Amino acid sequence: MKVLIAGIPENTRNYERALSFCRVSSETDLYPAELSSYDKLLLPGGGDLHPSWFGQKDQASVSADKALDRAQFALLHAFFLAGKPILGICRGMQLINVYFGGDLIQDLPSADWHRFLKEDQIHPADCLAGSLLHRLCGSSCLVNSAHHQGCGRIGSGLVVTQTAPDQVPEALEHSERPLLCVQWHPERTALSPRRLELTDGMQLIHYFAEQM
Repeated sequence: MKVLIAGIPENTRNYERALSFCRVSSETDLYPAELSSYDKLLLPGGGDLHPSWFGQKDQASVSADKALDRAQFALLHAFFLAGKPILGICRGMQLINVYFGGDLIQDLPSADWHRFLKEDQIHPADCLAGSLLHRLCGSSCLVNSAHHQGCGRIGSGLVVTQTAPDQVPEALEHSERPLLCVQWHPERTALSPRRLELTDGMQLIHYFAEQM
């Protein structure tokens, strides 16, 4: 079992460590030579997508990088067509939503409730009954948050399975394929000390690594 992390190596250490704890090997690369050697794809967090991908002018994007966007879209396309499991985290969730025809809110009205302010924000999230998130996290849980953008129009085939109290989508699942994405950061709570009531990110990482 090998997971491809579609990112930049110096920015993906937490993801690598969390997967290693599950005894799953991973490599971080945007331009791998042989995709067939990877079983699953992880799209990590990072800066904002360039708004031209979803037909908007730049209003509030931070650290947009179209070359990075293009490389990650290409990998998402290849893994989705191959039917391989995909996990998107934060930026990864937003990129997946745009890939399927959705769009983003470039700066949430409630952004200060979600954005990174010296540390992750903590807020509750409700899970859709019968969803994977419901099985992993229960009907409601506390999640860590570090973003100022959010999913607006939801892409084709995707279902919102977790929401914050302000109705910002916190998780999406594909209706037919093994594809899951969350707006929060399970890799940060998987191995580091956390508030006991905060949802254990390792549950989600382990599910992706071993079962999804």
